[in-house]
Amino acid sequence: MNAIIVDDDPMARAIILQMSVLFPEINVIGEFSDAISAIKYLNQNQVDLIFLDIHMPDFTGIDFIQTVKNPPQIILVTADQNFAIEAFEYDYIVDYLVKPITVERFEKTIKKLKNVNVEQKNEIQISEQKVANSSEEFFINIDRRLIKIEYATVNVIEAKGDYIFIKTDKENYKVHSTLKNIEDKLPRHLFLKVHRSFIINFKKIIDIEHNSVLISNYVIPVSRSNRSELMNKLNLL
Repeated sequence: MNAIIVDDDPMARAIILQMSVLFPEINVIGEFSDAISAIKYLNQNQVDLIFLDIHMPDFTGIDFIQTVKNPPQIILVTADQNFAIEAFEYDYIVDYLVKPITVERFEKTIKKLKNVNVEQKNEIQISEQKVANSSEEFFINIDRRLIKIEYATVNVIEAKGDYIFIKTDKENYKVHSTLKNIEDKLPRHLFLKVHRSFIINFKKIIDIEHNSVLISNYVIPVSRSNRSELMNKLNLL
């Protein structure tokens, strides 16, 4: 999970970073001493987890929570347990750590985070299965003709300007639409957005190397922020 730390205390950030190293599933990709800088970062980047201090000058952790759109999972860091309890009205708050943080308490929080993720993954799988059972194809409008495309035949969907290019096993189609619009309609058990310009059918992956995947004869870039979600979907031995 890609994570960032938001805390005005450099010592607190260093402790969280040091403890995170003990857990390979946590990959800290950024540290911020104020909430505004973190919000600017999140506007351009995607993360899975935020370690968030509540007590920060000018713009508090609570202000941060109320400002960020579609926030990822959050672990609160605070010297005041009462404020942490107040913030638990938000579904994406996983747990809180009271300063000074101990390794034992940090480990307990990570275990809770894992359990929450397993539950969410199970719910998603059930939802995806329902979608899979309900429909196996979709239609696109090409020159006033409705063309049926089976999900299983789609390799890659690429965005270029005001158009998307749907690349299937046999043909490629150009559709006036946005990647966001089609992403919302695709079944999540087959498709994943791996880059701001690409959605892939991850069942069609032939090879993965560094920050790219090979599907059919297409080499598709994978952004750093999307790589962890892709790896989670793969059936790794």
